[in-house]
Amino acid sequence: MELAHSLLLNEEAYNQLGEVQKAEFIFEWLRYLEKLLLATSRNDVRETQKTLVEQLLSLLNSSPGPPTRKLLAKNLAILYSIGDTFSVYEAIDKCNDLIRSKDDSPSYLPTKLAAVVCLGSLYKKLGRILGNTFTDTVGNILKAMKSAESQGRYEIMLSLQNILSGLGAAAAPCHRDVYKAARSCLTDRSMAVRCAAAKCLLELQNEAIFMWSTDLDSVATLCFKSFEGSNYDVRISVSKLLGTILAKAIISQHPGTASRQSIRRVSLEEVLELLGTGFLRGSSGFLRASGDMLKGTSSVSRDVRVGVTQAYVVFVSTLGGAWLEKNFAAFFSHILSLVSQSHPKATQTQIDAVCCRRCVSFILRTTIGGLLGEKAQLAAVKDICQAIWKLKKVMDAVMSDGNLETRLGSTDVAASQHMLVCALQELGNLIHNLGTTAAPLLQDSSTGLLDSILSVILHPSISVRLAAAWCLHCIAVALPSYLTPLLDRCLERLTGHKSSPEAVTGFSFAVAALLGAVKHCPLGIPHGKGKIIMTLAEDLLCSAAQNSRLSAQRTQAGWLLISALMTLGPAVVSHHLARVLLLWKCVFPASPKDLETEKSRGDSFTWQVTLEGRAGALCAIKSFVSHCGDLLTEEVIQRLLPPLPCAVDLLTQLSSILKIYGSPLKTPSVVYRQRLYELLILLPPETYEGNLCAILKELAADLTAPDIQVAASTFLLPPLCHQDDLLMLSPLLQETDHRFIEEQLLLGNGVACGSLEYDPYSIYEKDVEGDSVPKPLPPALSVISSASRLFGVVCAHVGETQRLLILEQLLDRIKHTKGARQQVVQLHVVSSVSSFLKYVAGSKGCLSPEEMKRFALTLVTGALECPNPLLRCAAAESWARLAQVVDDGAFTAGLAQVSFDKLKSARDVVTRTGHSLALGSLHRYLGGISSSQHLNSCIGILYTLAQDSTSPDVQTWALHSLSLIIDFAGPLYYVHVEPTLSLIIMLLLNVPPTHAEVHQSLGRCLNALITTLGPELQGNSTSISTLRTSCLLGCAVMQDNPDCLVQAQAISCLQQLHMFAPRHVNLSSLVSCLCVNLCSPYLLLRRAVLACLRQLVQREAAEVSEHAVMFAKDSREELTPDANIREVGLEGALLILLDKETDERLCHDIKETLNYMLTSTAVEKLSLWLKLCKDVLAASADFTAVTCVDTMQEEEGDKGDDASVLTTRHDEKSHPFTNPRWATRVFAAECVCRIINQCENANSAHFDIALAQEMKKRDSRNDFLVLHLADLIRMAFMAATDHSDQLRLSGLEMLLVVIRRFATVPEPEFPGHVILEQYQANVGAALRPAFTSETPPDVTAKACQVCSAWIASGVVSDLNDLRRVHQLLVSSLTKIQAGKEALSHLYNESASTMEILAVLKAWAEVYIIAVQRHKNHRQPLKTTTCLEDSIRNGSCSSDGLLDLVYADLGTLSRLWLAALQDFALLTLPSEFASQLPAEGGAFYTAETSENAKLHYYNSWALILHATALWLTSTGFVVADPDEGASNLSRPVTPTSMCQGSSSGATIKSPEDVYTDRFHLILGISVEFLCSLRSDATMESITACLHALQALLDVPWPRSKIGSDQDLGIELLNVLHRVILTRESPSIQLASLEVVRQIICAAQEHVKEKRRSAEVDDGAAEKETLPEFGEGKDTGGLVPGKSLVFATLELCVCILVRQLPELNPKLTGSPGVKARKPQMLSEDGSRLVSAALVILSELPAVCSPEGSISILPTILYLTIGVLRETAVKLPGGQLSSTVAASLQALKGILSSPMARAEKSHTAWTDLLRSALTTILDCWDPVDETHQELDEVSLLTAITVFILSTSPEVTTIPCLQKRCIDKFKATLEIKDPVVQIKTYQLLHSIFQYPNPAVSYPYIYSLASCIMEKLQEIDKRKPENTAELQIFQEGIKVLETLVTVAEEHHRSPLVACLLPILISFLLDENALGSATSIMRNLHDFALQNLMQIGPQYSSVFKSLVASSPALKARLEAAIKGNQESVKVKIPTSKYTKSPGKNSSIQLKTSFL
Repeated sequence: MELAHSLLLNEEAYNQLGEVQKAEFIFEWLRYLEKLLLATSRNDVRETQKTLVEQLLSLLNSSPGPPTRKLLAKNLAILYSIGDTFSVYEAIDKCNDLIRSKDDSPSYLPTKLAAVVCLGSLYKKLGRILGNTFTDTVGNILKAMKSAESQGRYEIMLSLQNILSGLGAAAAPCHRDVYKAARSCLTDRSMAVRCAAAKCLLELQNEAIFMWSTDLDSVATLCFKSFEGSNYDVRISVSKLLGTILAKAIISQHPGTASRQSIRRVSLEEVLELLGTGFLRGSSGFLRASGDMLKGTSSVSRDVRVGVTQAYVVFVSTLGGAWLEKNFAAFFSHILSLVSQSHPKATQTQIDAVCCRRCVSFILRTTIGGLLGEKAQLAAVKDICQAIWKLKKVMDAVMSDGNLETRLGSTDVAASQHMLVCALQELGNLIHNLGTTAAPLLQDSSTGLLDSILSVILHPSISVRLAAAWCLHCIAVALPSYLTPLLDRCLERLTGHKSSPEAVTGFSFAVAALLGAVKHCPLGIPHGKGKIIMTLAEDLLCSAAQNSRLSAQRTQAGWLLISALMTLGPAVVSHHLARVLLLWKCVFPASPKDLETEKSRGDSFTWQVTLEGRAGALCAIKSFVSHCGDLLTEEVIQRLLPPLPCAVDLLTQLSSILKIYGSPLKTPSVVYRQRLYELLILLPPETYEGNLCAILKELAADLTAPDIQVAASTFLLPPLCHQDDLLMLSPLLQETDHRFIEEQLLLGNGVACGSLEYDPYSIYEKDVEGDSVPKPLPPALSVISSASRLFGVVCAHVGETQRLLILEQLLDRIKHTKGARQQVVQLHVVSSVSSFLKYVAGSKGCLSPEEMKRFALTLVTGALECPNPLLRCAAAESWARLAQVVDDGAFTAGLAQVSFDKLKSARDVVTRTGHSLALGSLHRYLGGISSSQHLNSCIGILYTLAQDSTSPDVQTWALHSLSLIIDFAGPLYYVHVEPTLSLIIMLLLNVPPTHAEVHQSLGRCLNALITTLGPELQGNSTSISTLRTSCLLGCAVMQDNPDCLVQAQAISCLQQLHMFAPRHVNLSSLVSCLCVNLCSPYLLLRRAVLACLRQLVQREAAEVSEHAVMFAKDSREELTPDANIREVGLEGALLILLDKETDERLCHDIKETLNYMLTSTAVEKLSLWLKLCKDVLAASADFTAVTCVDTMQEEEGDKGDDASVLTTRHDEKSHPFTNPRWATRVFAAECVCRIINQCENANSAHFDIALAQEMKKRDSRNDFLVLHLADLIRMAFMAATDHSDQLRLSGLEMLLVVIRRFATVPEPEFPGHVILEQYQANVGAALRPAFTSETPPDVTAKACQVCSAWIASGVVSDLNDLRRVHQLLVSSLTKIQAGKEALSHLYNESASTMEILAVLKAWAEVYIIAVQRHKNHRQPLKTTTCLEDSIRNGSCSSDGLLDLVYADLGTLSRLWLAALQDFALLTLPSEFASQLPAEGGAFYTAETSENAKLHYYNSWALILHATALWLTSTGFVVADPDEGASNLSRPVTPTSMCQGSSSGATIKSPEDVYTDRFHLILGISVEFLCSLRSDATMESITACLHALQALLDVPWPRSKIGSDQDLGIELLNVLHRVILTRESPSIQLASLEVVRQIICAAQEHVKEKRRSAEVDDGAAEKETLPEFGEGKDTGGLVPGKSLVFATLELCVCILVRQLPELNPKLTGSPGVKARKPQMLSEDGSRLVSAALVILSELPAVCSPEGSISILPTILYLTIGVLRETAVKLPGGQLSSTVAASLQALKGILSSPMARAEKSHTAWTDLLRSALTTILDCWDPVDETHQELDEVSLLTAITVFILSTSPEVTTIPCLQKRCIDKFKATLEIKDPVVQIKTYQLLHSIFQYPNPAVSYPYIYSLASCIMEKLQEIDKRKPENTAELQIFQEGIKVLETLVTVAEEHHRSPLVACLLPILISFLLDENALGSATSIMRNLHDFALQNLMQIGPQYSSVFKSLVASSPALKARLEAAIKGNQESVKVKIPTSKYTKSPGKNSSIQLKTSFL
């Protein structure tokens, strides 16, 4: 294929190829040529033009296929448009000659067609350059059309379209001729030709004025005719034509657009009248085009009506939303009039009426719902209300008239009913979509919206009553706050109007519909409503018999209410279950005998009521089973069962009852059957085992009943066929935007569409398709579908003989019926058997092959050869299921053989299609069942069928089957890939485009092949690259196909290719293809586009986005108007699409795509994303919000950003987002939060304004989030103050995120302030509306969270400013104080629980922060007094916040404790349920406890922490401030917390109250921490641990823990578990802090006991004192009983996790292995240090014996940490872990236990061992670890020397080793080490006990002296040496002070010369280096001190050495001089001389 990539055709390579390859080669060359020509320079093209034209024209004769001819024509046109045009006339002549040719053979046809296509393309590209040749060309083409077949007509129409488009107005002379030709083609028998003609006429109307003026009527009639017998594509094309022309007619009235006078003016009324005629009368007046139409009563065939419906939509869409808004009233009344009485034909039968209503609803839905923005929709709602009022008045007038005109009345009532139904449904839909934005409308009394709907509920027509009820349902879902009031109103009316039949049914429908809405409203309804409804239902059922006029209605109403009640779920139903089961039991006779007496007694009416009642009861139980599965316990099932046999008995008797009473019972009996079947399907078959046979007989009778006329295959079979197979059958079965109206064509003329009045009980069910009205089918149809499903279940459970019997009967029935009836019976039987096989396969059952073979084969084979394609499809599925169920290789092979034989012999289309699909299905269910031989024969047969060009159907089915085999054969298929691929390419290049279904199947095959090849497509071998090229070529052919579904296939194939071989897919051309189809009118194509986009942006979002924008800029023809990529980028286009799109799956994909794009590009394209979100949020913000925003904009503008103000003003006109829906705005708000999160993971400058501004200055392209803070706040404000509650929630969430992220960002212009401070007014304004009384609780709860975050963030320090937000919290606290009774009764009780807890949680957060700040503030206060501080701060804000909270703390603490007690009760295990209070807790009711749990889970942790802090602050001393010690005359808290049950309970002592509270907090914490769920948040765990810390901060709780050892151990075990299961360092640190506190508590307890024992025993013998502390006298610690042991476990866990080397098991030997020490992370060091602190505290908890048993462990761990982390750090610092281990060592060594009598000797031994261990660290076993830090080890040794009793370290061997270490270290050259060594020796020399210090002095003093003299000789050169010298001198000075009197003078005599030698005289002082000067100062200062102390030695020394004396005097003199010089310059030096030198000294230390 590479050879095809040249400018001229490589004829040499071409001639060597075979036929198929040639076609491929040509296509590849043409594809390449098209790209090449556009990129080549004009001159180069001209050089080769002649040859190229010859080559291209010669290709015309090689009979090119459809895609090739299209490309060929395109290239010719491009070539002429770039090169010279003089030879173009020859080309045109040549084409014309080819068309004129008389050769009519099929082989010549492609050449003729290619010539036609070339002409079209040339004229389109070159247009008017071609001058006058076009008249001949058009004439020639039109002449050719007369004799052309359908393909020719198709191409000619498209070619004429191109010619017209190229020539524009210049083609006027031919307009009439083309019009005539296209007219005839518009009613052509080929659908493709009709579509092409519509496109041609659409092009023509651009210039041909007559089409939308003089000939308008005839064009319309023509379109109506074209709709007759049309398919979906024709309806789309023709409705587009008709709608556009009519819109043009209206637009052209405006002056200016049409200057010619001849135009006939057309008014809107005329246009609508025209369309109306089509809708109501169709194309009548001419002979029917299709003879196969069933003769319905209606004069209008459904396809015409559906076509006209679509034309209405196109008409309005073309005129646009603004036009609709202006002309809404006229348009709406016209549309409603289509179903009014003035056109009785349209609504003659119920079936017709339902279909017409569907069409009207569709027009209203797509125009009002799709084109109008929210404001216009609100206006539309008002208009619709007016219309309803008018219709209501007409009806009232009729109803109030006397009896004379009752007949007239009934027709009038009938007349208005359909209009009302349509109006009500649209009203419901509108409000449903508007959501809470519609709230102002309902509050507006002038509209009277609710009154109008409630008044219509009494309409005599049942459809209207149902529609009104449904409308109420929509209002309740949209505005949950109206649910309870509406329910109350309806219940009240229902109770009040029990005697009116209309009111009983109408209001019961309304109540049922409202109950159905509850599951869509998360806030629910008050629990008590269930009881009211249940009582009312019982009342209705009981009073039904009292009044015969009302019995039927009351019975129905009663059961309907109970059925609807069941949807509220187990929580509500469980309370009423017993009454429901009792009613259920009573409604059926108790025994068969009673049933017999019933039969003999009743009359027709009583039977009607009885059947109605029983059907209702069945429905109620069905509703119970499906909505309350949790309540279906064994016991309940047992109570459900008794009436079932009786219900089945009645089922068997129905036919005899029908015979007696005749037709009035027909419908009730069918409904009864259906209800029973539906219930039985839901119940497990075991429950009705005894009745299986009886049921089966009835089912068989139903399925083959003689009176069924309609074959409703389209609703029975689709569920039984496979989804993929349905796509192949009929476009109607596919999902389209017009599914709602197209469905009626699917069902055939005699079948009604679904509608609510067929089954009122469906009003409370959730509709399958989301938000639209439920559409149950008529009972006669739905009973069949229920029967066939139940048949599957029952048949699988009866015995084998019974099964065979029934199946034989069914087969006989099929044989014995004739004609159309036979088809119906066959259909029913096949669908039943399919569902049987499906059920058996699904339940993994198995059938023995013998019994089934004969029957199944006959049945299924019969169906496989049936003319109904759907039936063949279901049969193929059953065929495969049969093989799957029989599960026997031979049987399967037999089945396949049957199909092979049939396919080889049969010639008819039906058999060949059926059996080819059967082969595919076998593979689908049995995978690669087949030996490769079987596979080969399968593929062979399907290849042959696929090439049968005489029958497109056979090709389609065969290829579809082939795609299944490719899919499921897996790797077995590899050998066949190449031949299959070349077959697919050959067919793609040759099958005419008119056979779109063949192309669709080819696309599926190609897709399956690409999947089979998978990642191998990346390979580079020649074979793989050939396959890959072929795949890409196939995709290119399909992309050019005119059929949208084929294009969708192409896109999904490219998507697969991109997944497996991304480098080989041209991304830019793929993206441009996606952009073009982004707004395609075909739903499936849009879905494919988005699925592909979604995949692309996961890998390369930025590239996709760039390609899209590039493409939008380059594309010359305007992109589809909806997607404005050029201005708003792909991201914006997707947001616009999201706003318009209604398909859920598509919306989901759009959101996913946007999320992926946002994740990868939010940071780079920050401004773009924020602008998009801002535009969406601002486009429809309320007026108030907008004004506020504008003022903000101006303020910003003043800062100097005037341009932005101007642009925003200018944008208003061309705003990309016009009135986006609230859902889109919510999504935009969520996007903003995601953007902030993305920035958080990016550059820190996003949250640092100074850095951001600086980087922006450096490069203006830089962009940071913090620079957009004003926008973020503005968006959050707009969203938080919107009408839509969902948007308010998103806005508050956004505000919360902004506060949390930006709270700490400082404001560089005002130091000490933060950047958010300037927005406090906005935050306050955004929060205030959420606290009004009518705000729903969820919004208030969210707002509380934001309030507490704002207060806690510390942004605002001024108390007066804080008060605004604080006030909101205070108001909500007041509101909730009344507890669960006070809050609104609009929602479920759990909603008020949510609100109360949210408020308490918010206060808790504020209190916690206030306490923390107060603490942090107190610590630095040690240095300054509070007074100064408060003066400095303006107000002592930290205390101020605490003061704010303090005012309400009494109330809060009471409520917090109550909430915690509730939580504790709710978390009890279920076995304690009986002990819970019957009326619920403080804030929840017993009935709603399940829902309330969730809210408690969300808020308990912070409340717990706050309560603990409060208890701590009171110190557990006084419960309430005003309580004092007045012997507790009243309980401590008003909650049930401290009262037993009633007020008469005993009053508790304070001690008990504290103990209760203490245990409450402890209990909740332990319960939570010991069973941490995986979803437990970090916040909860941290809060819980902090609460424990706070608790243990005060003595009283500590004493409780200390005295109760088991409690301490349990806590430790729980904390150990937390540490094990949670990796977070902060949680582990908090846990360790609690452990430390527990150990402290234990220490305190032990000390207290020892003290009291000593006090008690007084002077008694010391020996007899009992041992306190763990380990008692024995020293044994029992695991599980020992606090110390538990602590050790926990500390070891922490230490070993951080330093695994500490574990001897890991290191493999108990000996200390040399290893390189390591530096831990900061968190790790913190944890290790905390653990060491705890370890060092442990000995104090033990008895002396106990301490001996734990000491080795503690020492091992402490020294281990020291050894493992002693890393050398710069400057001789100690790492934090080393410092901690040294600190711990010091703590352990100085423990009193080391000196206690009983433990003294053992401790001494152990400590000596420890010291040895440390010394051993030094002496390497091998030379590996010189890394250890000597300073750390020396320090450790020093700690030992100084902290233990002398006998530990003074034994000679140890002492010698220690001294050696010091000597060795003094020799180390590193100055830092030397300095540290001197410092350590300094401390040792000073040790008071000479036994310890003297040996060191003797050994080391001389060394030090030598060192100093050495420095003295060579003078220090740098600060390090200076420091060494200074430290050395200090050591010598120490020696002087320590030495005995008679040794002092020689020491001083050594020291003084060294010091004096460093003094400088005044001359030298000036020129000396800073080091020498420092040294001079230091020496002088020391001399000044030593001289006076040892004056005698000093004097004698100075006297003996004149040199020293002279030097000393000069230095003193010089020093005084320099001080004098300094004085004038420094103002603040108060005392000269000595002061300055002292300062020097301190600065050195």
